Amino acid sequence: MEKGASRLKLTLLGTGTSQGVPVIGCGCAVCCSTDPRDNRLRSSALIEYGDLNILIDAGPDFRQQMLRAKVQHLEAILLTHEHNDHVIGMDDIRPFNFNSDRAMAVYALPRVAAEVQKRFEYVFTEHIPGLPRIELHLIEKDQHLHFEDLEIRTIGVMHGKLPILGYRIGDLCYLTDVKSLLPEDLDQIKGVKYLIVNALHHAPHPTHMNLEEALAFVEAVQPEQAWLTHLSHQMGLMSDIASLLPDHVSFAYDGLTIST
Repeated sequence: MEKGASRLKLTLLGTGTSQGVPVIGCGCAVCCSTDPRDNRLRSSALIEYGDLNILIDAGPDFRQQMLRAKVQHLEAILLTHEHNDHVIGMDDIRPFNFNSDRAMAVYALPRVAAEVQKRFEYVFTEHIPGLPRIELHLIEKDQHLHFEDLEIRTIGVMHGKLPILGYRIGDLCYLTDVKSLLPEDLDQIKGVKYLIVNALHHAPHPTHMNLEEALAFVEAVQPEQAWLTHLSHQMGLMSDIASLLPDHVSFAYDGLTIST
């Protein structure tokens, strides 16, 4: 971003796992909590920069998130990967299509774009008024995307054995569903000021960092401040576990805003 450019704000619209919190049918203390920090929609984030609104991931809570955040327009969607909790809400882009009279620009890895076309096949056949309109843009890791004078860098991330994307926006980096990064990809974010990264729960998991791994990752990156997202109900009550974290690390919650 250029000196004197518009202020950047990132809002975490959802900080939960693929099931969200509370989990259907669960009676654990977290799922029954009245603390709003323990109530989590599926992971998603909104970038606001001047007149631009850019969304990272559009899962099954997309409609609720847009209404809750009072989003009036949306210029683009950046996808991290193809799992349903990150893409399946895109049928609800229709009001944005109608208001702007244009297709929604959706940026994704080629593999992810192919999955979007498969799951929303009705969008990519003959256009029927009233259906969503999507314009896919194929991207790869280590790419610099430009939206007016806002630059967003794609970061390679490993979701278990699946290569996915994270995004660095200036001094802020958003990573979700991370298990590991290759050394050359880690170098792209070392020293970032603000880091958002997933921490599923306390036990080891094959495709996501747990709390111990996430804290070690934060230590390797050395941000000024970090927030842990994509939290499951098994992490525990926020009122009980906040003290487990170093001073420069916090548990994220829905509606958290970070300005740079």
